[in-house]
Amino acid sequence: MVEKSIVKRAEELRDQLNKYSYEYYVKDSPSVEDFVYDSLYQELVDIENKHPELVTEDSPTQRVGGRVLEGFEKVVHDVPLYSLNDVFNKEDIIAFDKRVQKALGQQVSYTCELKIDGLSVSLRYENGKLVQGATRGDGTVGEDITENLKTVRSIPLSLKKSITIEARGECYMPKKSFVRLNQDREEKGQDVFANPRNAAAGSLRQLDSKITAKRNLSTFLYSVADTASLKSSSQFDALQELEDLGFQTNQERKLCHSIDEVWDYIEEFQEKRGDLSYEIDGVVIKVNNFKQQENLGYTVKAPRWAIAYKFPPEEAQTIIRDIQWTVGRTGVLTPTAIMDPVTVAGTTVSRASLHNDDYIKEKDIRINDKAVIYKAGDIIPEVSHVIEEERDKDSEAYQTPENCPVCGSKVVHLDEEVALRCINPKCPAQIKEGLNHFVSRNAMNIEGLGPRILNQMYEKGLVKDVADLYYLKKEDLLTLDKIKDKSANNLLNAISESKGRSGDRLIFGLGIWHVGAKAAKILLEHFRTVRNLEKASADEIHSLYTLGETIADSVVTYFSKKEVDDLLNKLEKAGVNFDYLGKTSSELAEVESEFKDKTVVLTGKLNQYTRSEAKKSIENLGGKVTESVSQNTDIVVAGEDAGSKLTKAQDLDITIWDEDQMIRAFENSST
Repeated sequence: MVEKSIVKRAEELRDQLNKYSYEYYVKDSPSVEDFVYDSLYQELVDIENKHPELVTEDSPTQRVGGRVLEGFEKVVHDVPLYSLNDVFNKEDIIAFDKRVQKALGQQVSYTCELKIDGLSVSLRYENGKLVQGATRGDGTVGEDITENLKTVRSIPLSLKKSITIEARGECYMPKKSFVRLNQDREEKGQDVFANPRNAAAGSLRQLDSKITAKRNLSTFLYSVADTASLKSSSQFDALQELEDLGFQTNQERKLCHSIDEVWDYIEEFQEKRGDLSYEIDGVVIKVNNFKQQENLGYTVKAPRWAIAYKFPPEEAQTIIRDIQWTVGRTGVLTPTAIMDPVTVAGTTVSRASLHNDDYIKEKDIRINDKAVIYKAGDIIPEVSHVIEEERDKDSEAYQTPENCPVCGSKVVHLDEEVALRCINPKCPAQIKEGLNHFVSRNAMNIEGLGPRILNQMYEKGLVKDVADLYYLKKEDLLTLDKIKDKSANNLLNAISESKGRSGDRLIFGLGIWHVGAKAAKILLEHFRTVRNLEKASADEIHSLYTLGETIADSVVTYFSKKEVDDLLNKLEKAGVNFDYLGKTSSELAEVESEFKDKTVVLTGKLNQYTRSEAKKSIENLGGKVTESVSQNTDIVVAGEDAGSKLTKAQDLDITIWDEDQMIRAFENSST
């Protein structure tokens, strides 16, 4: 029998975490910092691990995925998911309006909504609990993807009211998630997705829901199967009702009282589409009143009361003059088309991603071809196709490089990879990229060391690996272009200061394959020192929360190499810190401080603390230090000669402290 206090605590944690998740993923207005959520989440995980009978279907722990399916069961939609008739010009919009008014014999209002370029899904709730999620399929029969949809954070596992309802909407991949996913796949030598819609569809049809959970999908809900399940009598009001139930709806909707207003809305978002954080391919126009919708009815395939206006594709033609190959930190070769400059979606581009050798062969891209260019997700310039009929008769197929363009080593095509890879560990391109990564903000954060200076250092033989940075002398730096006495001293101070970074920053900076900043923090928070991690087994690493076999195997493989052991010895001898210096999630949860859960900005010159010392102290007391002042900032600590950040804080009426107030807050805090 589980103690009542534990049962109650589990309920409290579920309610609290679901509230925080709703604020973060649906309202885009988080009320707590990530570490607060993480510590409460881990507490719930611990309770559920000890008492599995307390796990509920709407527990946030059920979102991480893990169930591997053999296939997807078919789902019959009791109410079909109709497609919409497409229109492509203003004349078609006007004709639609005339048909509607003639059929109804009266003026109508329209709800205009952005047409999200994703995958249609249906979500069925019973007594407020999510019981099934399905794809649209052919409109009558879809597939059961409940386990995957549970991992999408914007989909509520339980509604704010205990009602039975089937909600429908679009599951999509935000543009930033799409870019990160393709960059990650390119780095791993995998095929890339052509656009966010394909990426979302591929993510939702994963048999392993853990993969879906990592793809950062989102949703916009826009209708229900049966309008009788709502109190609203119109589409515009129904969207607000869906939002009140806990669903994410698109805020760019508009109620239009004439077809001219509808056209103005279309033109507005045709102009703005590139500024949105998600991809749209048009506008959906619906008769607003549900009774009028019912009177208009349906054809065999589509409702008579709605249409979809499709934006024209934003493409341009240009000439491909060359194909250049770059080598990444892990040795993957990435081709880029060099083109005559051309304007696409409002910007001038002269380079387009070609992703990999298979992509070039599939599209038969050749030097001097005329090509049609577009922007994938309105972000990344890509080649749609080449115009073969305008190709020179002497044109020859592009020859894949056999050697690395930087070091000249033979490139390889590893099994299960689409990418070419240089496997020479001494390849200058890989070393330079590794140096850039090591000094980056989320790694060792060595200010002033950018690609230009690092490239000079490498070319002059001053550094051959990251450890060499800590053995540089002033006279070495003075040999570099545009480095004078003062800047040399600044660089040496920045390098020296980085020795004291927490060990997880070092682990991330070393560039271990698959180990990002978050994974590095989890590893060092558990193992406490780099040396302990070096000795850890794959099973020990895999047992940690959220870390899978891929990361575990990658870490063990990395530390098994003799050159890595030599590098660590060299770093340790230079005095680089190997210990984890941050507080654990449980320690942060117990902190009592004026900084706890607060966002802080430091500006101006501090006298008793360096900027990095103050930042570290604030973070150890549960605060978050950011670089810019916004409405989300809680405290601005203003030192001497504070400038525009202080002015902005005053304009926004943000709490402003001097350094003495900050120090008093440190002294009054308890850890």
